[in-house]
Amino acid sequence: MNHNASYVRTEMLEAKDPPIGEKGAVKWIRENLFSSWLNSILTIVSLYVIYWVLAHITPWTVGGIWNAESLSQCREIRDSIYADGHEVACWAVISDRWHQLLFGFYPSNLYWRPILALVIFGAAIAPILFDTVSRKLLILTAVAPFAAYWLLWGGTIWGPIVAALGFVIGWAILTKAGPTLGTLLATILAIVVPLLYWLFLAGPISGALGSALPIGIESIPSDRFGGFMLAIVIGVTGIVLSLPLGILLALGRQSDLFIINKCSVVFIEVIRGVPLIVWLFTASLLLNYFLPPEVEFDLMLRVIIMVTLFSSAYIAEVVRGGLAALPRGQYEGADSLGLNYWQSMQLIILPQALKISIPGIVSSFIGLFKDTTLVVFIGLLDPIGLSNAIRADAAWNGVYWELFIFIGLCFFIFCFSMSRYSMWLERKLHTGHR
Repeated sequence: MNHNASYVRTEMLEAKDPPIGEKGAVKWIRENLFSSWLNSILTIVSLYVIYWVLAHITPWTVGGIWNAESLSQCREIRDSIYADGHEVACWAVISDRWHQLLFGFYPSNLYWRPILALVIFGAAIAPILFDTVSRKLLILTAVAPFAAYWLLWGGTIWGPIVAALGFVIGWAILTKAGPTLGTLLATILAIVVPLLYWLFLAGPISGALGSALPIGIESIPSDRFGGFMLAIVIGVTGIVLSLPLGILLALGRQSDLFIINKCSVVFIEVIRGVPLIVWLFTASLLLNYFLPPEVEFDLMLRVIIMVTLFSSAYIAEVVRGGLAALPRGQYEGADSLGLNYWQSMQLIILPQALKISIPGIVSSFIGLFKDTTLVVFIGLLDPIGLSNAIRADAAWNGVYWELFIFIGLCFFIFCFSMSRYSMWLERKLHTGHR
């Protein structure tokens, strides 16, 4: 027997599981929570703090009272259940006033109108947010703003129809007069002519049609709006309108035309240099002085205009950053293909710039939605304003945390949803890779 012969294995060994400490939850805990002595101490301290907070909050939250007609009755029920005077939440204020926190002073028998408007808006925005939705719904996207306005405010149906005609006029000027007048002049006219139409002609035409053919639904004044319905109307309108306006301002700031460039720069810097609360007071007190004498906008419409302008200035800077991040070769490539300015922006430049700008744009939208609470300072009853009105009622005087927790939770749901959609869109477009 030759003891110097090499051993050659003829069969593969069976695969074995890795050690317990190198897989699954044990590995994650070891690497993330107890990777060093300092990390271990911080983990233990953090777990104790979490336990202490939950130990105090959970009984107060879970043991809360849901059925009561006032804070005093909540306390009576609490004392009958907990003999030691244990503090619990009085969630009965939410059960009693949830409709007011959501709809303000909108008539309860007409709640179906804002709900239907929200459903229409969701269906209208779906083809924009998700490419798997049928493009045929883009027709609903164009109609939805006017239908939602009519449902929310009511009145004659001719108002939204006449307002929509202004966009038709702008589109006709841009497409029909563009080849004759040139792209720049046609664009300016497509903006100026509809604005003049809305200021001076839309109102009389709508009134005349309303008198001749009185078709409509019950009119609801803006002072009946409140709660999260008010926040959603202002926030969503500001978001939808500020994005295209911000893109135009960003393009204007990079324009080689002196007047367009300087006007865009002045607008952006002035708007961004003043706090939003100052602009809201301007909308509340001064905006009417800059309008023709026969033109009157209610307070809510003035706030929407100012919030839109404020947000568009920030969106313009975010988009400008995306435009500046593109290499010069992208612009030169568009020129080499023989594309004009608007074609190159639509097909090559803006899709890439907006993809880069997604985090900043969504961050601005989230900030805008949260800033809708500032309207309480000019007399509009947003959720915070309504919480003050509810606490002014003798039945609920002294309730604080329950209302603010409910309002904060609702805001978190909206803002977290926007954040998750942004992250999903970034992964879908592979922003970090191409």
